[in-house]
Amino acid sequence: MKRKILLISAILGALSVLIGAMGAHFLEDYLISIDRVATYETAVKYQFYHVFFLLSLAISLDFCQQSIIKYAFYSCLLGVFLFSGSLYLLCGTNNSIFGMITPIGGLLLVASWLLFFISIIQSQKI
Repeated sequence: MKRKILLISAILGALSVLIGAMGAHFLEDYLISIDRVATYETAVKYQFYHVFFLLSLAISLDFCQQSIIKYAFYSCLLGVFLFSGSLYLLCGTNNSIFGMITPIGGLLLVASWLLFFISIIQSQKI
């Protein structure tokens, strides 16, 4: 499980940098024209923030409840896809319907942090 989390973290981190650079260099004029620069930046930031959270989950597997960490990992991964992914779609299409998905992703991200909290509380090794 640790290897899986680390590999996915590395890929999400690389994608964060690539997507951020794409927005800054290739999509900037388009994003300005539709007034979505801040939305795009939020998507990239939250994706990148959660790369570090996923790395924290991988590290904590050695001393926290592994089953809870596993749920936190999947919740975070799905949350990033729904939160940041819906914002990328919103920016790419300028269709606000995709914004309706974003809060679901946000709730999954919050759930992943709370699951991490629970795994720490239940840990006998900390």
